[in-house]
Amino acid sequence: MNKKQKKMLTRIIIAAVMVIGLNFIPVEGWLRLGLYLAAYLIIGYDILRKAWRGILNRRVFDENFLMAIATVGAFALAIYSRNGDYNEAIAVMLFYQVGELFQSYAVGKSRKNISALMDIRPDYANIERDGKLEQVDPDEVEIDSVIVVQPGEKVPLDGIVLEGNSTLNTSALTGESLPRDVKQGDEIISGCINMTGVLKIRTTKEFGESTVSKILELVENSSSRKSKSEDFISKFARVYTPAVCYGALALALLPPLVQMLFLGSTAQWGIWIYRALTFLVISCPCALVISIPLSFFAGIGGASKEGVLIKGSNYMETLSKTKYVVFDKTGTLTKGVFEVTAIHHNEMDEKKLLEYAALAECASSHPISKSLLKAYGQEIERNRVTDIQEISGHGVVAKVDGHEVAAGNSKLMKQLGVEYKDCHEVGTIIHIAVDKKYEGHIVISDVLKPHAEEAVSRLKKAGVKKTVMLTGDAKAVAEQTAKALGMDEVYSELLPGDKVEKVEALLKQNAENEKLVFVGDGINDAPVLTRADIGIAMGALGSDAAIEAADVVLMDDDPLKISKAIKISRKCLNIVYQNIVFALVIKFGCLALGAVGIANMWFAIFADVGVMVLAVLNAIRALRVHDL
Repeated sequence: MNKKQKKMLTRIIIAAVMVIGLNFIPVEGWLRLGLYLAAYLIIGYDILRKAWRGILNRRVFDENFLMAIATVGAFALAIYSRNGDYNEAIAVMLFYQVGELFQSYAVGKSRKNISALMDIRPDYANIERDGKLEQVDPDEVEIDSVIVVQPGEKVPLDGIVLEGNSTLNTSALTGESLPRDVKQGDEIISGCINMTGVLKIRTTKEFGESTVSKILELVENSSSRKSKSEDFISKFARVYTPAVCYGALALALLPPLVQMLFLGSTAQWGIWIYRALTFLVISCPCALVISIPLSFFAGIGGASKEGVLIKGSNYMETLSKTKYVVFDKTGTLTKGVFEVTAIHHNEMDEKKLLEYAALAECASSHPISKSLLKAYGQEIERNRVTDIQEISGHGVVAKVDGHEVAAGNSKLMKQLGVEYKDCHEVGTIIHIAVDKKYEGHIVISDVLKPHAEEAVSRLKKAGVKKTVMLTGDAKAVAEQTAKALGMDEVYSELLPGDKVEKVEALLKQNAENEKLVFVGDGINDAPVLTRADIGIAMGALGSDAAIEAADVVLMDDDPLKISKAIKISRKCLNIVYQNIVFALVIKFGCLALGAVGIANMWFAIFADVGVMVLAVLNAIRALRVHDL
């Protein structure tokens, strides 16, 4: 509980003790009125001040005005009737402030998740000068500076590790507790916590452009993007509040005037003014005005804790209507890195075949060559390799231990006059010939992410009608991947512009309330991310394009988070609709009872504060999203 909440709780306790005490202490007349007024001002002075400021600023009709008029009017009625019962006026303000305190606590609770995310902002960066570490503001560190991050400290800026090995805690960014190992040459992003070794990092971005700044800006601005539900409530409150004020005024004046002018009986001003004041207390739209934004705020906070950043409640609302999910392949459903997936050999040993291929390719920087070197996994002895010839579009020919080794595609084998065997597996095939004798081939392909198949399955269980894959890969590779994942449709050999056209064609087929989500790696997919109803960026750690173009950013590359994001949005929207229906039904029912005199001021307190508390309790359920 913060200082403001503690101060409010103290005021509530003091006012409550005074009211209870005054009911047992025999005090009468002006002294009794003065003590009750003191209790009223202790609990309600801030509401009166806000109401007065609203009148001066010509923003009269809000909940502060309603509370002020109702409670001051109740005091006036008690004075007019000379019954000395001021309890109702203070009780209305007292319970209203209890509701406000509860709402403040609930907002604070939902803010905790976003506050935890905000904790990723570093306070300082260590610069080494004259053999000593000096702490400076991260904003002052320029690109290509060398910073030192010690164990337990936050990584303040994006960069590349120059020296050291360590383990990073990325849970504040990804929502996952699994640590990440880094070594010399690895890229590192701001916002992680260094857990073990000392790291020297060469910065690649200024603080304002770093990952941590982008994420913080995204979350801080999320509340400015309102959903249709929030806009409806705002518009509703602007019409509803003046309407009930004029309705209360009519209730106070018209029935007594009718009694006096047309029925010839005595006007019962006290009864009808009391009913009008009760009507005002009941009518306060706190439950709607507070609980609806709080529901979205809690939903966004809960999602951020799980590593799902939703840029605003409008995107949350659209995401909840997802019926079609379109995927990019490379980097989204696959790891985006080539790996050796099979080795088919003749007489030569499998390990020896891989060794010859790796040595022959050791001078190339091509991703295929790198994957062979990675699969070999041993130090390359360059003195064993001579006469390296790289033949563009074909492969490599080199002398390894005095033997001529050719490693490349079928074109290379044909050029050398070597008979080769086709491979039934889909992928990039590297044929190997040693001294013009065919020894076998190595299959290299992009590997599926561990949870990709389960992610597609969960989407279908979540009610998604169709899953589609778009890729620039060859048809055979695309179809094999789509079949393995259980995709409904696949389109291959597409350029970025073709992907946009396919998404637009799919959008035209959808009904208005059936939204299309595109999921990409955020690097080459910005046009499609922008064109879809909702763009979700996968594997967004360090990707500026993802954070800028997408509506939802998943802070790790786990495709399971897609179905979780949809479930979070649906839970949040269900809570919003529950609160709207519940609050309106109770409000209008109680207003009718208050108008005919069945509901008194105590009943009005329940209708206002009780409904607000119940709605807020329901709203904070949106925080609980871990098990979705």
